[in-house]
Amino acid sequence: HQGSELSGWAMGRWTYEGIDLNHNFADLNTALWDAEDNDLVPHEFPNHYIPIPEYYTFANATVAPETRAVIDWMQRYPFVLSANLHGGELVVTYPFDMTRTYWKAQELTPTADDGVFRWLATVYATSNLAMASEERRLCHYDDFIRYGNIINGANWHTVPGSEWGTQWREAGRGAGTPLSPLHAHAGMNDFSYLHTNCFEITVELSCDKFPHASELPAEWENNRESLLLYMEQVHRGIKGVVRDRDTEQGIANAIISVDGINHDVRT
Repeated sequence: HQGSELSGWAMGRWTYEGIDLNHNFADLNTALWDAEDNDLVPHEFPNHYIPIPEYYTFANATVAPETRAVIDWMQRYPFVLSANLHGGELVVTYPFDMTRTYWKAQELTPTADDGVFRWLATVYATSNLAMASEERRLCHYDDFIRYGNIINGANWHTVPGSEWGTQWREAGRGAGTPLSPLHAHAGMNDFSYLHTNCFEITVELSCDKFPHASELPAEWENNRESLLLYMEQVHRGIKGVVRDRDTEQGIANAIISVDGINHDVRT
């Protein structure tokens, strides 16, 4: 048994089948960015509710049953706010997690809703007792304190997809060569944003990836208020019912567009 502070970052990361669940969602980013580069968005290619590519649904696609179950769940419930909780650092990251320039390991890659995502990340980071502590030390070598303990995911470390994606990058593929579609996978934050109405961030809760049982009450205290404050953010923004003017009936799947934000949402 390795001590809780001594285990590597990859400890406990892969499933029994050898799949990294963090990076197992369909890559919708690449299709969107290609369509944007060709001026196809939004009249020929959607800027939201981007469909899952066919290769991802094949029986031989390396998609974990857990990932498929989560996607089914996301498609059944119209979530609008989400956070996934990780360990090993003290920082809140927000999408996009994938770099737009495929060969770059780090690159600021904001979404069309960058202001909202930065706000959501800041709400969590400023109310988290461990992040906001005046005695706060660096976990490793990244100094997130000077950035308010938030960072754009792609500007920290990119999500290369599967181990195949990493090998493709290292092989230095030529410009315009697509990633092998059987292996192009992405993280959950980008997928939530591009496939559903849901805005999702990643919270790195603690320098220690495997805290001892005796430390859990303190970890709960560190995060209790930030979890509650974060959940309250569902009340921000516009809410209401879209109705037919003549019949007063609600309109399902009405598309809401905001000027200047190239990412619509649906009722």
